Amino acid sequence: MAHTRGSTRFSDWLTSRGGAWVALGVALALLVGLFGLFGGAEAPSRNMPAPADAESTRVSELLAEFPNADEQSVLIVATRDGGGALSAQDLTALTELGSAISPEPAAAPTVSEDGEAAVIITPVTVGADNTETAEVIGELRAQVAQHAPSGLTLQVTGGPTFGADIAGAFEGADFTLLFVTILIVAILLLATYRSPILWLIPLTVVALADGLAGRVTAAAGAEWDLQFDAGIISVLVFGAGTNYALLLISRYREELLTTTDHRSALSTAWRKSLPAIVASNLTVVLALLTLLLAVIPGTRGIGIPAALGLLIALAAVLFLLPPFLAVCGRGVFWPFVPRPGSAQRPGRGWRAFASRVVRRPMASLLAGLAVLAIMASGLWGTSVGLDQAEKFRVQSESAAGLESFSAHFPAGEAQPIFVLTEHAAVPDVLSAIREVEGVVRAHPAGEPSDAGLTKLMVTSEYAPSSEANLAQVTELREAVHAVPGAEALVGGAAATELDARAGNAQDLRVIAPLLLAVGFLVLVFLLRSLIAPALLLAVNLMSAVAAIGAGAWLSRVMWDQHALDPQVPLLAFLFLVALGIDYTIFLVHRAKHEAVVHGTRDGMVEAITHTGSVITSAGIVLAAVFAALGVLPLVTLGQLGLIVGLGVLVDTLLVRSMIVPALFSLLGDRIWWPGRIAPRPARMKS
Repeated sequence: MAHTRGSTRFSDWLTSRGGAWVALGVALALLVGLFGLFGGAEAPSRNMPAPADAESTRVSELLAEFPNADEQSVLIVATRDGGGALSAQDLTALTELGSAISPEPAAAPTVSEDGEAAVIITPVTVGADNTETAEVIGELRAQVAQHAPSGLTLQVTGGPTFGADIAGAFEGADFTLLFVTILIVAILLLATYRSPILWLIPLTVVALADGLAGRVTAAAGAEWDLQFDAGIISVLVFGAGTNYALLLISRYREELLTTTDHRSALSTAWRKSLPAIVASNLTVVLALLTLLLAVIPGTRGIGIPAALGLLIALAAVLFLLPPFLAVCGRGVFWPFVPRPGSAQRPGRGWRAFASRVVRRPMASLLAGLAVLAIMASGLWGTSVGLDQAEKFRVQSESAAGLESFSAHFPAGEAQPIFVLTEHAAVPDVLSAIREVEGVVRAHPAGEPSDAGLTKLMVTSEYAPSSEANLAQVTELREAVHAVPGAEALVGGAAATELDARAGNAQDLRVIAPLLLAVGFLVLVFLLRSLIAPALLLAVNLMSAVAAIGAGAWLSRVMWDQHALDPQVPLLAFLFLVALGIDYTIFLVHRAKHEAVVHGTRDGMVEAITHTGSVITSAGIVLAAVFAALGVLPLVTLGQLGLIVGLGVLVDTLLVRSMIVPALFSLLGDRIWWPGRIAPRPARMKS
């Protein structure tokens, strides 16, 4: 009771005439101070796709110790416009091009066996990260364009161009994502509140939270060397923050229909929505922190920044939004201002729908599960893993150049496999390599390192990162590891892709059960029940699998992508389970409160009546915000946005409105076992 009275006093002060202004002043001063403190922070820009202890990562680190390690070769692929064989004049022009762009004497271009393509190999000095390398590649492409012979198509590809094109594709993308996200949230809030004023308040609060979160997470990334995508953090902050605001304002509107004192209504709304908002936030935060156990740096790095971003969003909604609303008063709802005795009766449609579901629970349950099963069938025929050319939603020059090169040369020439070995074991290692099927050639490249290691360059006949190429890497490792005294290691782009896929698969096996355990424990703590959490989590799991299946099918239809990026299954599962539990908490917390007065079945009808609109609005907002990831150029983020957006909609419109009410209707009060709901007759009479 002491805790309840303390909470009441705080909420009354937070929304009081004087307290609201003080709270606003303190919050804004704190924001200004934190913006200044973290304003100069920049998160690390490097991205390690494979585990830190993977063989390919060790090779990459050792390669940096070789002489001239910052020099890598890129390919300039030349074909005739419209196809056809290259003429002697074309080859002369290409030789002149090589001399014009290279400070060293250029070798003659290598011509394909069919005579329809030629390639110029030129060295470049790569930067410390992909962003710096993108500038180098950009300058090279400008030089190529300046000296390009007429009638020829020239494409710069191979080596570092893929990372450079990824970095170049994201130039300005964060601003585009932020603009699209704000626009989506603004439109949906305006449609939800039907007020030209009210939508500005939560949007302003969440935008401030996102701005601060961007700076704090950048500082955390720099301090702890975390690798993460800032766009995902921004989407989470906007989506979750808007959801919390919708829940609070919906309860505020409901209370305004019962009292003339808007400050008292806001204080009551704050207290009654606080448990659900905090529980849903902490559920997602705890789920995100399980990513600390991931072995993929880009996955592990999301956990802490995303958790910090959500905690900042929670603080903004709980301590900045209420005084903002208190100062503005009831009039922010204009022109549909809620007043006691007004004709506004929100939720009538939801009451009718929920009543039909609980009257025929078995039919509703079977229908809902059938829809999930159909969606999950999209997993058939879906594989995990994209090759280099498939990673871009809009084809890059490096990917297009690789396709042109592969059509006329052995595809593996574009991205060789590297083997590092002790210098004395080079003949034996080369002999073992040449026994592996699909190896075109293998030879030493460059000078040995100071540690006595020699770099061997292996050319494959298979396309980089294709299934045959990845299987070949495994065979190469088995072959060279068996050479006595060689201490040989296999790396390169294909080896990195192989290790990345294995690492992502391991992360999914380890983290997915932990996510379910976290969700179960949170629901048990909140509901004081074992049956309800178990059933709700099972439904949530089915919903997540269904969304991944449907998203994989749509990815094949929309983008002709027959595989998911290795990171997508885990991240999609994480967000779908954690955010699905969010909506479960919003609904079932209210259902338990109503069950005390009305009983479990009727209490669920009441809960849907009062929360159906806000949960639907929140789900649509969150789905649309995740869909905004589709503006980014990588297929990975497009697939993630599609799957999570679709899953949130299914969770909101199908699971919360049909499947969960049907389960509660079928089990009745038994759903709360070993706890129980004891109706209070005195409250029912009142």
